Amino acid sequence: MFAMSVALRGYTVLVLLFLVAPLLVVVPLSFSSGEVLTLPVPGFSLRWYADFFTAGRWLSSTRNSLVVGLHAAAFATLLGTLAAFGLFLARPGTRSRTVLALLSLPLVVPSVIAGVAMYFAFAMVGLTSTLAGLILAHTVLALPYVVVTVLAGLQGFDRTQLRAATSLGAPFHLVLRRVVLPQISPAVAAGALFAFATSFDELIVALFIAGPEQFTLPRQMLAGLREFLSPTICAAAVLLTLMSLLLLALHQALLGPKGK
Repeated sequence: MFAMSVALRGYTVLVLLFLVAPLLVVVPLSFSSGEVLTLPVPGFSLRWYADFFTAGRWLSSTRNSLVVGLHAAAFATLLGTLAAFGLFLARPGTRSRTVLALLSLPLVVPSVIAGVAMYFAFAMVGLTSTLAGLILAHTVLALPYVVVTVLAGLQGFDRTQLRAATSLGAPFHLVLRRVVLPQISPAVAAGALFAFATSFDELIVALFIAGPEQFTLPRQMLAGLREFLSPTICAAAVLLTLMSLLLLALHQALLGPKGK
């Protein structure tokens, strides 16, 4: 048993190293002083980070990603929290399971199929190549993460508190704001982080919905790989990785105490 445990741990370490290996290459390339992506790097410089924070195309795409991500996270958190609370109050049965399955469809439907479907649906109402259409599309994609996370947070909630508050004459919105939300706020915040990360990192649907003026950061990185390959892309990848680590740390800080 001990030998098997050591072997499994060693295999896990090898898999993790295989997954992290590309990052070990991207980091030195982002500090390269050369114009071409080559290893070993000819020298070290911060010029590509400076290019990322000064070039118009990178700044506009980053701004679009932040705007779309924050709006999509806000809408998905509001709608997902209400949907999760409604499913929590509903009687267990086929109907509630069906609603949960429908809300979870964006998790299982391939991104290409979702992008094509959204393109045809949004084209009929004039939402393609608009910032509002991209925000709506990302809200749909991020909604299941909020629903699942908040539902998990509601599992430890005592329903008798709802009956007690209602019996004292508190309206629904007051019960939700003063009784429910303070207790599930870590789960709601974690769902919002998942929603923002999903929107900020999304590429496939943005290719279908967004126009030239709505280039997001992942789409700009793809365009950079196709049109002009420069170490600025490596700098953008490193910054995205750091942001992902920050979001992961925030998620652990929110749900860590409860998990303990």
